[in-house]
Amino acid sequence: MPMPRMMAEDPRLGAPAPQPDPARAALRAVHRAVAELRRGTPVLLRGEDHGVVMAPAETVGAAGLGEILALAKAPPVLLLAPSRAGALALPLAPPPGLRPVTAVEEAAVALRLPPAMLEPAALRSLADPTFEGLLDAGGRPERAPAPPLALAALALAKLARLLPAVVLAPLREGPMREGPMREGLARPDLLSVVAADVLAYPASAASSLRRVAEAAVPLEDAADARIVAFRAADGGIEHLAIVIGRPEDMAEAGGAPLVRLHSECFTGDLLGSLRCDCGPQLRGAIARMAQEKGGGVLLYLAQEGRGIGLVNKLRAYALQDAGLDTVDANKALGWGADERNFLVAATMLEQLGIARVRLMTNNPDKLVGLVACGVAVEGRVPHEIAPNGVNDGYLATKAARFGHLLAPQEGN
Repeated sequence: MPMPRMMAEDPRLGAPAPQPDPARAALRAVHRAVAELRRGTPVLLRGEDHGVVMAPAETVGAAGLGEILALAKAPPVLLLAPSRAGALALPLAPPPGLRPVTAVEEAAVALRLPPAMLEPAALRSLADPTFEGLLDAGGRPERAPAPPLALAALALAKLARLLPAVVLAPLREGPMREGPMREGLARPDLLSVVAADVLAYPASAASSLRRVAEAAVPLEDAADARIVAFRAADGGIEHLAIVIGRPEDMAEAGGAPLVRLHSECFTGDLLGSLRCDCGPQLRGAIARMAQEKGGGVLLYLAQEGRGIGLVNKLRAYALQDAGLDTVDANKALGWGADERNFLVAATMLEQLGIARVRLMTNNPDKLVGLVACGVAVEGRVPHEIAPNGVNDGYLATKAARFGHLLAPQEGN
């Protein structure tokens, strides 16, 4: 169903002019802010009664830092995820004063930087453990209280698939209110986005997914295959459903088709990387569904690296080569062990008319995630791939730290 549109009088034409729906406008604003951050351009983040100017430590340059300093009413801080701050092993004292730790401080660490460290190379060295920059560019960071909009700022960096490390400062012009910004509040060429819209974006974008294209694509292991493309209302990246046979007919008759959630993996699916089991899992699931009565659906989700993106997955690989496992490598980058949004899969299944499934997975979190999103999971179908001599440790980590239901391997 199309999103509703409000009508307003256009004085130039004397006829009603369509106005964007507020929900769609919020999605667009966040999507545009993501694009700005990836370019290293600062954006304004609005709260209920205050605002900040922010930019990612990974992409901001000297010009962007200059824009932040020109708008700030107090020195900027560097926001990091606590796991990244811990990995830095800096002698950071807690904020002064005996008081409880706030929820914001549990999710974000703010560092007050000496002036010599407020430059692109030093910022990136603090944000990226794989970047060979100078950690000591003159002075040491000091712990500062985390600002109120810290959670939204880090969330916005994650939506941009950048390292969750943000340079942030309060706007010197004072309070910001809902609605149009006051004249002279800040430079008009900097994009403004509402913090609440950032935090709501994952669920809003996922629930707005709609089918936009479909075609028959015979596959090597499944001749009767179709690919259905889904796009969110903000026009972001598409997710795909590989439909084998006629699972919709089984669902309409009250059955539970075979379904697999597969996060895209450029290195494994396309290049045949031996570091993971993604490629064999993808092809094995398609072949299994081709033999299944009623077929099945493989949801090919644009959530590379368990939701951290391809670039960050490559960084995690570099840290794994230095001795960390998958979980600790993600944490050293400031990401969680699994950042995926299962509402994406639930919305796609709803669009396909499938409410009950048998889930092909070894991951109990997928079972819990789909059920939490309203999908009835009738049972689990195991999908194990044998180690190949390179990914043995990766599979062992899946079992030991992610709880995947894998049979023990000899020698483990």
